[in-house]
Order: sequence, then C-alpha cells, then structure tokens
Amino acid sequence: MRQPAATSLPSSVDQPQAGRRSLLKAFASAPLLPLAGGLSASALLAACATPGAGKPFASARFTGMPAPTLDNPAAMASTTVGSALEVSFADGSKQSYKLAYQPFFMTGDMVPDGRGGSILAGGYLDINNQPIIDRSVAGRERQFFSDCPDGSSLLTVQGAKVPGVKGNAVFAVVQFEYTTRDQKQAAMYGQLPSPIAVLTLDQDPSSGKLSLVQYHNVDTSQVNGLWITCGASLSPWNTHLSSEEYEPDASAIASNPQFKAFSKNLYGDENRANPYHYGHLPEVTVNPDGTGSIKKHYCLGRISHELVQVMPDQRTVLMGDDATNGGLFMFIADRAADLSSGTLYVARWEQVSGVGPGAGKLSWVRLGSATSAEVKAMAERYKASDIMDIRTTDPADGSFSRIPFNGKFNWVRVKPGMQKAAAFLETHRYAALAGGSLGFTKMEGTTVNARDKIAYSAMSYVQTSMLNGSGHIKVEGPKAGAVYALNLRGGQRDAGGNVIDSEWVAIDMAPPAALVGVDLKTPDVLGNLADQEHIANPDNIKFSEKLRTLFIGEDSGMHVNNFLWAYNVDTKALTRVLSCPAGAESTGLHAVDEINGWTYVMSNFQHAGDWEKGLHDKVKDKLDALVRANYKDRFGATVGYLTGLPYSARS
Repeated sequence: MRQPAATSLPSSVDQPQAGRRSLLKAFASAPLLPLAGGLSASALLAACATPGAGKPFASARFTGMPAPTLDNPAAMASTTVGSALEVSFADGSKQSYKLAYQPFFMTGDMVPDGRGGSILAGGYLDINNQPIIDRSVAGRERQFFSDCPDGSSLLTVQGAKVPGVKGNAVFAVVQFEYTTRDQKQAAMYGQLPSPIAVLTLDQDPSSGKLSLVQYHNVDTSQVNGLWITCGASLSPWNTHLSSEEYEPDASAIASNPQFKAFSKNLYGDENRANPYHYGHLPEVTVNPDGTGSIKKHYCLGRISHELVQVMPDQRTVLMGDDATNGGLFMFIADRAADLSSGTLYVARWEQVSGVGPGAGKLSWVRLGSATSAEVKAMAERYKASDIMDIRTTDPADGSFSRIPFNGKFNWVRVKPGMQKAAAFLETHRYAALAGGSLGFTKMEGTTVNARDKIAYSAMSYVQTSMLNGSGHIKVEGPKAGAVYALNLRGGQRDAGGNVIDSEWVAIDMAPPAALVGVDLKTPDVLGNLADQEHIANPDNIKFSEKLRTLFIGEDSGMHVNNFLWAYNVDTKALTRVLSCPAGAESTGLHAVDEINGWTYVMSNFQHAGDWEKGLHDKVKDKLDALVRANYKDRFGATVGYLTGLPYSARS
C-alpha cells in the first residue's frame, strides 16, 4: 500500500446516504450468485437450476470491461463491475455469468454482534478492548473506524455452530490497515492499533449467497496489539496469516511521533509500546462459534510483512517486503503447519537482464534459525543499541559496514554475541550485512501456482533502489511496476553450501510480458500516468488453481481508478474485472476455489477519494461529491465479494 502523506486534509461536510442505501437494497434483492466453476461445478449448477447440470467442469475465462470515464461519473465514483465469466464444460457447452459486486457491509455501519446487539464495523479498540474515541471535533465525538479494510480470508470450520445461521456457516477474517484521517481532517496513518474481525456468514445452500450474521472483534491484547496490517493469506491448515508492514525503526524510536501516537492510543501512554513487538507475522484461528484467537510469530524476520504465501509442503513460506531497499525472504518451518520455529533466508539477486523491470537468478543466504518464543524474549530484553551499532553518516571506522537501508545508507556493526538477535529483530540491516540483495522496492503480494510450481510476486513500483544498484539490482523500470514469476525447485543449496530442506525454493524471477506496467510520457485525458489497458502498481495478488487465473489488485498512484485484473496463465489473457472508486486501492483479494461447491473472489477497497495532486486534478471536481455521498464523506469503505448472474446457456 501507499503510505499517505503526513499532512492535514481539506475540510468537508456530511453528505446524504440515500443513493448508497438504494444501491445496497437493489443488490440485496437481486438474485446474485457466486461464480460458477468451483470444484463441484456440476453440483452447484444443479442447485442453481441452470443449464449444464451434471457436466464436468473443463475451464473458465473472464471477459473484460472498459475503464469507466467521465461520461459516467457515477461509475468512476463507485465499485463498478462490467465483466463476465464464461465456464466451459467437457462436452463443449458453455455457461456465462454476468459479474457484480456484493458488499457485506461498509465500515462505520452498525452490524450484528451475534448476541442480539450491534457493533461498529471496522471500529478501533485499545489494549483493554475499549473503543478509541475521535475527539477532534467537539460535540461530534465518536469511535474511530477504518476506511481501509485490507487482507481477508474465507474459510469453513468443522463443527461450526453459530446462532442465526440457517444454511452453511462460512467465516471471513478481515483486517483493517489504518484510518486515513480524523473528523478534523488531520492525518491518522499508523496511529491506531489495527483491528481484525471474524465475520460469520450464512451461506444459502441453494444459491451460495453469503449474508452477515455475526461480527466478532478478535482480542489482540495478548499480542500487544497489531501494527499496520496490510495483505493476508489463508494457510494450508486453514488459518488467517496477517501482516505488520513498515516495522518501526527501533534505533530511532525516540524521535518517531507516529509510534508515540500509536502507543498513546493503544496503551494510554506514548512511551509504553515496544517497537520490537511489531513487524512480525500474526496468525488468526477461527473457532466453531465464530470467535477467533491470535498469536504472533517472531521468527519469520522483522520486515515490512505484506502478504506471505505458504507452499503446499506447509513448511516453506515466501515473503515479500513492502519497503524501499527491501528483500525477498523465505522461511522454512521445522514442522508442517507450525510457524513457531524454523530457518530464515534472504535472496541474493544475480542480474541476467537490466531491460525494463529486469530479470535475475536467485540464490539464498541463511540468516539463522530460531523459535518464536526465543525471539520474543529477545524483543523484550534488548534495545537496538544492545544489538547493533548504527550510524547514519560514515564513522570512518573500518569495523563498520555500509549497507542500504530505507532509501539511504547506514553504517553498522553487530555487537558481540548478538547475531541471532540482529537476524530476527534487525532483519533488514542484518540481511544486507550478510550479503542479501536489499534492493527491491515495494515487493507486495506473493502467491503460488502449485501445479506449475511457479510463485508470483508483485513489485508495486520499480523505482529508486531498483534503479540505482544500491542493493545489487539496477534495472530500468517502469514506475508502474510489474508482477514477477518465480520458478520453484528442490535440491537447492544456500550460499554456505548447505542443503535447503524444501522442494519449493525460488531459483529465478522475471515478469511475464503481459504483467508489466506501461508508464505514459504525458497524462491521458483523465489524468492517468500509466496506460489503463495494462496493470499499474500491482499489490494484492492471488492465484486460483481451478480457474488457472492470477488475480491482481492495484494500489496505484498512476491510475485514476484502481482495477482488479484476471490473468489466465494458460492463454496469457489479461482482463479487467472490476473498477474501484476513484482514489481507492483494491484490497482484501482472496480467491477461493470451492466452499460447499461454490467459488468466491473476495474484494475490498480502501481510502476512496484519496485525491493525489497531478493524478486526480482532471476528475476531482466532478467526482468528489459523488464519492463523499457514496462512502460516508470518505470515512467508509466496503468489504464484499464478486457474484455472478447466469446468462442463457449456449453450446
């Protein structure tokens, strides 16, 4: 995601919500159906009473939609879907589905708490699980709620039983990254502890429609709250793997006003929060009653965790790093389905092409092995000065090493006996010191195509440290970014010659031609800085094995509207599926091949109407009032999923 500028924003006035309520009512009354083509395609088609019942599923393809324009401002100011899905069967017949978007709720709505009452969707809580109140405008005090829902997981739990569920109980875990502003329009990025919720959804067995029955806030107090939760993934063992990105720099924490505000809102004390408690991997387990529990894994490196992917072996974890001078990291757990101990590696890039976004061979540097418990103990025992000597200017001392760090250079040396603490708590600095390639920029989502043993990694922006060679990488761009494909193999050895105990090790990375953004030399008629017919600044990515499709959500400062794309890895076709409200980012992406015979694609957005100078200048005046009316004066954002209405069958 893009870090918002730390500036105050223009004042605004409340707008009526009648248009939004009418739209939601229309959605609720429409016979919208989840996507066909799940693992039990014949069963779901029979349930829908649509043609093709009993026929084996063969393949699926998306047909796209044009980007909205100012000829229809309402489409630019809302979530718009004009795409379709065509399902092919083994006998050659086909069924097409017109796609639409179905929200569960908008943040700031009061939703059912499962106990006969209601609860604020996306609401913020302190360490005592008490509401955090926005007091910025006297007489309008209210609980803070997020306009930035992000990572989500859709799953089922054996033996689930939740009052109010009439069909099948399905659960969604949804996390909320931050809130953009308070009511006085002052920036609030990263100053509130991120909430995370379990939604209990009632799945209609005859249509697959999902309806919200219960909203449960997960108690995060036992893990010291959560810091800037961004992307997420579903583990192979059915848990929600969260994230904490942009880990606070422990060596400069005394001069970090954002972290002090976070600590004040969480604990009521700006000096109480420990920076080493953040920048790790939280894991949420959903219980049969629709509640959830959380633990935080400290042994996967303290980096800008965005969206991790656990491989089918249930041990190998590939991790992007949403940072400038970031790295590609891998963790191999000691035991399957258990991330509490293992070995951490960082990739070294050997460049084979510098053209465009470039290409490279990958080797791996072992950083160390540890348990989560021992790293947590070190986090609570040590300060940065106990672990490393860190300088931001050259100390002219040969015992220090110069390393790239966050777009600049540091000079560092590890204190005696502190190698393990440095590897797991000062991971960026230690990985660079150990020889890893800390030159990537905003490496965001990761996902895997298990059949072909190919991972995908979204490089949101190819810029700065990827252009200057500071971390072994020197390519050309584009600023609009690219999605890289990484071939996965076994039989690999690390830089020290030791066997890497995994069959899912990335050995190279290069972007498919269709997944490279295209910068524009001059803005187009809407103000786009990148070609709208290509991806720009990819962020969330998820792969559907059944649909053979890579879904790509944008977080672009170069597209006026951000899009959700579908890329078929067999046909190489790239299709625009959905358009987010102008200024919003596509988030919460999760492709689910099958739940009780139905296929789902989860999709959220965040910070609608986040107008950027130079990008939205041509559309802001026409869209601002519409966005404010649709989304609670820009304080609201939706959590939902794509649905499909069947067309007539054809052969």
